[in-house]
Amino acid sequence: MIGLLIKDNEVIAGHSAKKASTKIQTVKKALFFEDDEKTQIVKALKKYRPQSILILGTSDGMVQKIASNLGLPEISETIYIKDVATEQEMKTAKRIRMTEGKHVIPVPTFEIKKDFSGYLLDPLQIFKSKGKGKQPYISEKSIIRPTFSYMGNFTISDNVFRQIVEYMAVKSNGIHKILKLRVDNYGEGVKIYMEVSIVYGFNIVDGLKKFKEKVEKEISKLTTMNVEQIDVVAKNIFVPQKKEEE
Repeated sequence: MIGLLIKDNEVIAGHSAKKASTKIQTVKKALFFEDDEKTQIVKALKKYRPQSILILGTSDGMVQKIASNLGLPEISETIYIKDVATEQEMKTAKRIRMTEGKHVIPVPTFEIKKDFSGYLLDPLQIFKSKGKGKQPYISEKSIIRPTFSYMGNFTISDNVFRQIVEYMAVKSNGIHKILKLRVDNYGEGVKIYMEVSIVYGFNIVDGLKKFKEKVEKEISKLTTMNVEQIDVVAKNIFVPQKKEEE
């Protein structure tokens, strides 16, 4: 149950059901029960006009309910897991799911990081064949754990965040120095509090806003963790010394 619309290995609509805090909310998201969830998917379907749609579900009833909620035509073909996976593969998948809480979904690592915050775990590259005599291709997937069954922690040293922020400060004309940095992980993402020294003459409001946006983008790109909140406090002003005229 993922609650996403995926096209060519890219998430184009929906919100992950795995991110829900309870199993009931997970089911509702996966079935597109809420109007806002449903509307987003329907708009995407009208925009991209796919010739065929593969609905992933855990039962016939679930698949039919999804199709009904999204206003899709009658299902023309049903493929069961036993038709495409061996008994050993299914046992292994079940064991991993029950003991480690891991799930495999067909979305690239780059896309997953935006939707699953710090819950990105392992990127996989699987070789597949398009048929006899044709070149194999690589299908990338990502293993994730849903919020409500997450075991263990995905942690990144605070020093990593500090280095990223300090690097961004060096590239900023208005930030002189990072005085203090605190990073808290709240499950859905990180919250960052920092105190900075600003350069005299710097437009504080616009400058700090742009700085926060750049920091958020860079941290998301480099650490795969969502930034829930960034607070930047200007603590003092740095006045550059003018070079004495000869």
